[in-house]
Order: sequence, then C-alpha cells, then structure tokens
Amino acid sequence: MTNNRTGGLADVIAGQTGISTVGKLGRGLTYRGYSIHDLAANAAFEETAYLLIYGKLPNETELRLYRSKLAGLRALPDSLRVILERLPDTTHPMDVLRTGISALGAFEPEEGRTQADIADRLMACCGAILLYWHHYHTNGTRIDTEAGGDSIAGHFLHLLHGSRASELHEKAMDVSLTLYAEHEFNASTFAARVTASTLSDFYSAIATGIGTLRGPLHGGANEAAMELIDAFHNPDDAEHAILRMLASKQRIMGFGHRVYTVSDPRSDIIKEWSSRLSSDAGDMRLYVVSERIEQVMRQEKQLFANLDFYSASAYRFMGIPTKFFTPVFVLARLSGWSAHIMEQRAANRLIRPSASYSGPEPRSWLPIDQRT
Repeated sequence: MTNNRTGGLADVIAGQTGISTVGKLGRGLTYRGYSIHDLAANAAFEETAYLLIYGKLPNETELRLYRSKLAGLRALPDSLRVILERLPDTTHPMDVLRTGISALGAFEPEEGRTQADIADRLMACCGAILLYWHHYHTNGTRIDTEAGGDSIAGHFLHLLHGSRASELHEKAMDVSLTLYAEHEFNASTFAARVTASTLSDFYSAIATGIGTLRGPLHGGANEAAMELIDAFHNPDDAEHAILRMLASKQRIMGFGHRVYTVSDPRSDIIKEWSSRLSSDAGDMRLYVVSERIEQVMRQEKQLFANLDFYSASAYRFMGIPTKFFTPVFVLARLSGWSAHIMEQRAANRLIRPSASYSGPEPRSWLPIDQRT
C-alpha cells in the first residue's frame, strides 16, 4: 500500500480485481481484457453486460437467450408500482431508483436466487422503475413497462418517448451504456464492495452504489456539463465565459479525471456520437460550443474532456431530460457493480481500512463544574 499523502485514498491499492483496468500503461480501459474501443465498436450492451457478469462474451445462441431473458424481466410488481406512485413528484430521480431497488429487494429477496439472476433482473427493470414514476407523475399514465425493443437501450428510449427510437438513437444509447458500464474501483463501485464485504445482501450493495453515485463529485458531471453548454448561443460566447470562469477559479465540470492523466479513452468515442447525433438533428450548436470549450480547457488548463462532457449533448439529442443523465449512468453501471459484488463475495474479506489520527493528544477528564 502506498502512502496516501493527498487524501481521498489517492494512489492507494485497495484490492485486486480481474474485471477491468483503468489507465494502466499499455492497457488503458479494458473490461475483462477487451478494449473499450473494441467493445464500443462491435459489442451490444447486452454482450458487454454478459461479459462483466458471466465472465465471457456470449456466443450467438447465448446472446439471443440472454436478450430474451432480460426482456422477460421488465415487469414491475404491483406493490412496487404503488410505492412509485406514492413518491412525491419532486423526488430526485436517483432517490426514485434507490427506493425502487430497495423495495424490490423486499418483494424479491435474494435467498434462493443466483447473484447473476438478481443482476439481470435489476438491469432489466431499472429503466422501468424510473420511467413508471416519471410518466405517472408527469401525466398520470401507468405505462406498460414491458413494451419496447429487445435491447436495454431501445427499451429505455421507447418507455421514455412512447415510441420506438430511431436506429441511430438506439445505437448511440447502446454505446453510451457500454462506455459507462464499468470503471474499476471508482467511488460507487468501491462503496458497493464495502457493503458486500460485510456479507450484506445484493440489493443493499447496489443501493450503496446508487447513493454514492448521487453525489455531484462522482455522478452528475454530465448534468452540470449540459447546463453549462446549453447556456451559450455560439462558440465565441462560450470561450469568453469559460475564460472568465477560469479567472475567477470556478470549476468546469466534465474535464480531467482522477485516474487518467493524458486523456479519457471513452471521450473520443462519445464525441463522435455527439457529432453524428448533432448532424442528424440538423443542429450543430451544442456540438460546436462543446468543441470550443474543450479547446479552451486544453489550452488554458491542459485538461481533457472526460466521458461526461460529450455524453451531455449526446443525451440531449436523444431527448433524454437532463435530470435523467445520472440515472442512465446507473442503468449502465449496474452491470459493473454486480460484477464487483460477485467478485468481492467470491474471496471476501471485510474492508476496514485504518485512519491517520489528527485529533488532540490524550487529555484528562474534567468534572462538569470545571469545564470552561
């Protein structure tokens, strides 16, 4: 273990994993040995999820059966629908997911079920939980959560918009889910592993991940990036504003990374999809504004765009509300979290680090009448 001089467990090796590499020299980002570039270009998200959870890429028959299995796990229990209807319409969408998945764990307890089956159930119905609540409180509609295509990406977009997504939008969404699926010992994954290490149940570990991702220093950067990008009418306005923000030492979300030092290997992939979606919509404003902001940040701060930055405009062109950007992160990361929970349980040891004490030296007890 290295000395953690900068705090926040930076540079500390907290455990071993065979699931992914992040920022490793000569490897970059890989899922079980497969490059993120190969997965994003060639694999559907269901293939990526299968790889993470089951440890190998599925063959043609396995993929067909897996998609069929996931499609059959979309329905929500009536008791869960009641809970979602009773949540206030002002509830944070991440709280909807946290509450919905916790409730599902009560209605469908882990006992007697495999971990992989629970992971598949959660991936299949996560979008349904969010969008059932959304449509009920937006227009009073109790949607059919089983509708939609045979992919998780297509299902989400179908439930959101009430109609089948275009092939371009479904593919862009699918790639996005693959890019967000896994990222080694990030804050939410590590938190989920800590919970799993106590021998708690699978749902509690997932709920821990959701609660951690809810924090704006982990999830939510794409939401903040969207609000920033959308504020500018053209690239020149954006450049002037970003320079003023930097001068006043304001934080610009969507740039830099805790682990990567040169670039985020996922950024160029989602940037290309943002460009394609912008062109398809006939509206390049968000894309060219994003490019100018990226150029300024590289020139002024030597910071690179991370996955969250161009994901923002890509999601906007798919018609995904900004408040749902981080829940989409959950939909993807459920696969990675599940793989890590399973890995933690397979060779478990309670995660309990030590701390460097910075408090007062030992003191003598004072009776209450002698205290100042």
